[in-house]
Amino acid sequence: MEKQVYMASDIQRALGLGKTKTYNFLNEVYRQQGENPPFRVIKIGTSVRVLKESFDEWLRTATN
Repeated sequence: MEKQVYMASDIQRALGLGKTKTYNFLNEVYRQQGENPPFRVIKIGTSVRVLKESFDEWLRTATN
């Protein structure tokens, strides 16, 4: 089965950010969930997951 979500560490590596900046960024995107966020962030307790498809699309359009 193909991976459907990214962990924060995956996002950290993809964007070349530090751990604190990554979590700050993901928390900010999570707070935008009702306002057309750039991609979907899911929180389960203190765990943060990012929907792979939405992040990949955001990254593709952000780098073009």
